[in-house]
Order: sequence, then structure tokens, then C-alpha cells
Amino acid sequence: MKYFREANMTALISIENVSKTFLTEEIETKALNAISLKIEKGEYVALSGQSGCGKSTLLSLLGLLDSPTAGKYFLAEKDVSSLTRNQRAGIRSSEIGFVFQSFNLISDLTVLENVMLPLTYQSGLSKNFIENKAKEVLEKVQMGHRKNHFPSQLSGGQQQRVAVARALVNDPKIILADEPTGNLDSKNAESVLQLFDQLHRDGATICMVTHDLTSAKRASRCLEMFDGQLIKDSLNRQEQMDTVQAIEIAVG
Repeated sequence: MKYFREANMTALISIENVSKTFLTEEIETKALNAISLKIEKGEYVALSGQSGCGKSTLLSLLGLLDSPTAGKYFLAEKDVSSLTRNQRAGIRSSEIGFVFQSFNLISDLTVLENVMLPLTYQSGLSKNFIENKAKEVLEKVQMGHRKNHFPSQLSGGQQQRVAVARALVNDPKIILADEPTGNLDSKNAESVLQLFDQLHRDGATICMVTHDLTSAKRASRCLEMFDGQLIKDSLNRQEQMDTVQAIEIAVG
């Protein structure tokens, strides 16, 4: 099933008839079934659906943590469908930011050191540049004052803000978030969602997996999956109004 947005912008992500099949003990499971999708630069996309519908598998493919069994994946107009593991790792470290449900911060590193970590894998960057960049993104997520603390000294919401800073530090083309509020209470979840709202207003491209429909409605575009297929693609009300206004201006 195809979900191609009509837009004048160049698609940042384009997948064409992508399928993913897992083989375990001679049992074949099709996690994704011939999905086609485009995500434009600057979009905030929420991906929802029941457990086991394939949304986390799709996010893993978009994040180059895995490769499709069939189909094509273009990231920034580059075919990344059949890259080696090392090639995928190189693109992940420079072009993709990840935010996970469980934060995945390293407990014996400070907040600043955790955020610096992705840049240490890139060659040619000085320690001074890496440290200053990490401080910059920590200020962006309002965690600069906790840079010398350890993860255990932070609340869940604060840890997730640090995780978002780590995702931002390499200036990624897209931020992929897998249930980013799943381990948070309602107050901290709202704080993190407000941060994503601000990142979107600042021009970030975000794809967020969530089972929470209220969280999904914060995005500009909502996708719903069922049994490995995309079954719904809709814009939120404000995005619909903005799209109509843009068309009227272009025509008019």
C-alpha cells in the first residue's frame, strides 16, 4: 500500500515496496508487507498501532539498524537499501538521531560525557569542538545546568531530555523516537512532548513510534499500522489548514 504525500519539498525518506521477513526455526514471519512511504524534510510523523503490528520494525529499518528483505529505501535521495553493516553504522552516526524508551544513558558517564559520545566516533573532530557542541545541545533541551551530574541523579524526564540532546548532537537529518514517553509519568511525558513540539517548530524532522493516541496527535502527520501494513495516513487539523493555505497562496 502506498502513502506518498503530494508536496513540493524533496522527500527526506522514501521507501518503496519494503518488506521484512524473519525466519526462526523454519517459521517465516512477515513483519512488514510491501510498504511504500515518503517523509518530507521538517515533518513530524507519529507511527501508531497495536503491539506486533510492525511499527518498531519499520523504525529499525528507517534507522538503518536492519535492512529490508525486499524493496528500496532512499535517505536524502541516496539508496541505502543494501549497505553493509559498517556502511549503515557510518550513516547512523552522522545522519540519524535515536531516542529510546529506556533512555540508554551510560550510568558511569556524566550527562555531558553521554551527550559527547556520538561525536567521539566521528574522525577529525577536536575534543574542544565536541565538548562545546554537547554543551550547546544540552542548553537547547534545558539541561545545561546538570551537565556534571550522572544519570542516576536525574529524574526520568530529565534523563530523556539528555537522551534527546544526545540524539541532536550530530545535527541529524532525522530524529527517530521509539516510545519516548513510555517509561515516564504524565508530567514528565508532557515535558518531553513539549520538547519535541519545539524541535519540530525549529525545523527538525521527527518520526515517533507511540501507542498513545494523545501523543500521536501532537505530530503534524499520523500513520497507523496493522499486520505489517500502513492502513491510515492523516494530517492533524492545524497541518490541514496550513496545507490548504499554502496551496491557495501557490495558486493565487
